[in-house]
Amino acid sequence: MCLSGGDDREAYAFARRCRSSDVSASSIAIVLYKGFDEMDAVGPYEVFSNAADRGCELSVSLRTLGPADRVTASHGLVVEPDGRLADAEPDVVVVPGGGWNDRAAAGARAEVQKGDLPAALADLHERGVTLAAVCTGGMLLAAAGVLNDRSAVTHASALDDLRETEAEVVDARIVDDGDVLTAGGVTSGLDLALHLVERFCGAETADGIATAIEYERRGEVVQSGAGE
Repeated sequence: MCLSGGDDREAYAFARRCRSSDVSASSIAIVLYKGFDEMDAVGPYEVFSNAADRGCELSVSLRTLGPADRVTASHGLVVEPDGRLADAEPDVVVVPGGGWNDRAAAGARAEVQKGDLPAALADLHERGVTLAAVCTGGMLLAAAGVLNDRSAVTHASALDDLRETEAEVVDARIVDDGDVLTAGGVTSGLDLALHLVERFCGAETADGIATAIEYERRGEVVQSGAGE
């Protein structure tokens, strides 16, 4: 049993930490926005869905910040989300990248400029939700302020941009800082998702999924302690 005093925000954050410590009750939301990269979102979704099918007690959903019937990704894939992020009550939010280096009108850079999604991510993190970014989704976490003085990584072509923030850029495929995780570019999202599955349900389940999808796990996972 978990007990907490304090105000509502403190109680909410405590409940999240308590819930996330129970690997049998893990809710993962992948947040979508116009211009997100398909692989950044669909790859992790495949991994998490496979984990659930194998008895790992987690759920995964596709969410948007505001109401949306459909979301168009960077290469034209149209996705029907499961609902709003605010209605999901997730333990973990996965943030894809997309369109950063192209300075696209829709994508991660556009979301940083608008500011709504970074603000929502900052609020979720303050409430105890774990944030995990794929590729240039890390720039959204940087804009949210949650990478300040933390080790982090992003797509190789955006590392200089990340260095201009308060993050401490490291050479790794995955950086696990406890309640904040970042991954390198595109296919690194598979390694990030498998790492999270290993955290929730063990290495055997994660390795079994990697074998099933014929993906060879690779790259170093840097464990950092700033978020502890």
